[in-house]
Amino acid sequence: MEPPAPRRILVRGTNWLGDAVMTVPALLRLREKFPETCIALLTPEKLWELWPDHPAVDEIISFSPGESVFAVSKKLRAGKFDTALVLPNSPRSAIEVFLAGISNRIGYARPWRNFFLTRTIASRPDAVKMRKRSVEEIKELIGGNTESGIGNRGFQKSAHQSNEYLHLAAALGANPEPVPPKLFVTPEEIAAAGKKFGLEGMAGPVFGLNPGAEYGPAKRWPIEKFIEVAKEIRQRTNCAWILFGGKSDVEITAQIQAALGGGPGTLNLAGKTSLRELMVLMKQCRVFLTNDTGPMHVAAALGVRVVAIFGSTSPELTGPVSEAPLQILTSNAPCSPCFLRECPIDFRCMQGIGVERVVGAMVRSHT
Repeated sequence: MEPPAPRRILVRGTNWLGDAVMTVPALLRLREKFPETCIALLTPEKLWELWPDHPAVDEIISFSPGESVFAVSKKLRAGKFDTALVLPNSPRSAIEVFLAGISNRIGYARPWRNFFLTRTIASRPDAVKMRKRSVEEIKELIGGNTESGIGNRGFQKSAHQSNEYLHLAAALGANPEPVPPKLFVTPEEIAAAGKKFGLEGMAGPVFGLNPGAEYGPAKRWPIEKFIEVAKEIRQRTNCAWILFGGKSDVEITAQIQAALGGGPGTLNLAGKTSLRELMVLMKQCRVFLTNDTGPMHVAAALGVRVVAIFGSTSPELTGPVSEAPLQILTSNAPCSPCFLRECPIDFRCMQGIGVERVVGAMVRSHT
């Protein structure tokens, strides 16, 4: 016989935007398994706005960067949870639920934290560790020497990071089969954002462009190539462009805006939106052109058509998943994926993706 369903489940969420979106399938499967159970999500304050009105989440508990593990556990103790599912692999995330006195605590077996869990889950057989390549390995690969077994092998579809979280949810009896992540915004939010940011005055199809990437320059397609694509797509479609990004992307989006001539057909919103406003504005885009970033995952989960450019990372492991059409572009660089923040050689993984390929992918996604 199955054990009784938990009354109140606490899911300790991940700390980064893209990772948070990749946890959505696990949350959806938990909701499917426990339709009557209260499911609460503990999430960093910066990611709180992902979750309002999400059908898989009943309560949202957020914490700020400066809050101690004791302050967080005090919040959790007030929730009277009987089960905790710990998605991150960090010791802190396990200590939080331990100090909260939650009786059933489930997470992956990892050093320095197993004591704080009541049930540790072994790594999946298909799990892949994203190990950074050394400079020596990269030189061997570009030199064609694969005798040491370093070669650029593809990964199984089941290696995708979202399956890590689904596997944990399955420990509670949830279905481990993948489902696309889904995020939601409301018509009222769409109307308010359109008015606030002046979308009502933008003619033609609206395309989104996200040229940054927080992880490092190895994940960023060159700005001059983005500019060429944006100009060509505007010439072909008479589109309007919304430029997205964080505060660190203001300079590069200003470059793109200047190259496109400014005016009402180019709206530069880098550093000007909240996460929720970012989601609402993305939802208005016919196609979203991006590097491998957190916003890439958000756009895909909102059902926006995404064209994503990958260089130093692997779409098999952390690519977008969606019910909407996706175009994922990679080069045939033998050293990719290296998972490095900066390229130690000649950036061939990104330089090898031409403007014509990206324009073609944009046109296919648009039509």
